[in-house]
Amino acid sequence: MQTWELYSSYAQILCKERKGRFKRKRSFNLDKEKLVKRYIEKEQWSPEQIVGYCRKENISMVSHERIYQYIRLDKKQGGNIYKHPRHRLKHRKRPVAGKHISIKNRISIDQRPDITNDKNRFGDWEIDPIIGKDGKGAIVTIIGIIDKMVVSFVMRKLPEGKNAVGLTDNVIDMLLPYKNAVHSITSDNGTEFAEHQKIRL
Repeated sequence: MQTWELYSSYAQILCKERKGRFKRKRSFNLDKEKLVKRYIEKEQWSPEQIVGYCRKENISMVSHERIYQYIRLDKKQGGNIYKHPRHRLKHRKRPVAGKHISIKNRISIDQRPDITNDKNRFGDWEIDPIIGKDGKGAIVTIIGIIDKMVVSFVMRKLPEGKNAVGLTDNVIDMLLPYKNAVHSITSDNGTEFAEHQKIRL
């Protein structure tokens, strides 16, 4: 069996397993709402990161899409969760002040192929850093999503913080177990990804 066939079969197995595991509707009860709110406000996690972490730790949780619905509803009702920085993933603006560092050979998200945008292929990853309070401490998360469900989630503390070289070295190490199934990695335009071209598996 060819490598791509192996991972294709693996992705199908994951999808079937997921559908069976989540066949029963998971209600977004008060306990889950409190947990989500804490992860958002205290840990600065995105809905995808919340779902990925809960899946890894075997914590019952709703989908990231349901969490986004909760955020939108909270905003409509006058809440302020939506103002949290981690929820401006696609639209947040970075500070203008300070030295501007360009990312060489950056590819716009608008140029991603349809197969990556559809998120139906095992091997299309999304990477995101989590920065601690006052810029102290950092964690990087790497998420694999198939059919709108988180199927793979890895995270690691970054000893050197947002340093681009250190982050790149850690990402390479984290993805080594999946080296035959890394088709794309999507990140934001943060300077911590300035060494993205060095990611070779």
